Amino acid sequence: MEYVEELKVLMFTYLPPFILALFVLIVGWWIIGRISKLIFSKLGRIDLSLRAFLTSMLEIILKVLLVISVAGMVGIQTTSFIALIGAAGLAVGLALQGTLANFAGGVLIIIFKPYRVGDLIEAQGKTGQVKTIQIFNTILATGKGETVILPNGAVSNGIIVNYTTEGSSLVEVQVELDSETDLKRVRSIAIPLIGEDKRVYDSPPPSVDLLALKPGAMVLAFRARTSPASGSEVYGAMIEKIKTMISNYNLPTPVRRVNVHNSFEDDFQRDL
Repeated sequence: MEYVEELKVLMFTYLPPFILALFVLIVGWWIIGRISKLIFSKLGRIDLSLRAFLTSMLEIILKVLLVISVAGMVGIQTTSFIALIGAAGLAVGLALQGTLANFAGGVLIIIFKPYRVGDLIEAQGKTGQVKTIQIFNTILATGKGETVILPNGAVSNGIIVNYTTEGSSLVEVQVELDSETDLKRVRSIAIPLIGEDKRVYDSPPPSVDLLALKPGAMVLAFRARTSPASGSEVYGAMIEKIKTMISNYNLPTPVRRVNVHNSFEDDFQRDL
């Protein structure tokens, strides 16, 4: 009978808190799931992968706090448990410093949008078109057919050149011609020739500008505006057109003068 009485005492002592804790766990688990779905839907403007990551992380944190609270309700000492979780979190944070920096960089890129998918950018010494912006990395496709994976932490903390933002890209080809060349004649020939390319923008129109003067030569810059995606192709086409123009219109190029030093003659004059 004593055992039965003790069992009754234990049941009346621990069973109600256990039932209450189980009820709180089930209801809390359900509420956390609803909150996560609500937050996911409210973050509609944020990238899908980032939304999933943030809501998942929030859901895990809330569930851990719920379990700790429920454990405290049934009389389990949670102080050491919390300390263990804190130590584990610190160890994981130290081990994943670079990953966390890349995650923070990805969040900044997605929020502030220094570039978008499809933009032509230059970052970390690499130039290419943005194919994907992931949580930890940005994927570029270069003109050489390469796939470049850039860590978002380094990208967000470095210099980013976005060639797409302004909607046009400047293509410039520098050529040296003889200093006696008629600059007006060169312009009258080159500007319509460059403008024949349908990829070249009419506004602002192509131009031929004098950059510098050298002994017997002048440096000209043949310039045109085009879309960022067509920049390299237009550059190659302009070089070919300028070369053909120089040949067809007999435009004089600088004469390279080579000074020949005769050491025998110098020695002979020195002996005299």
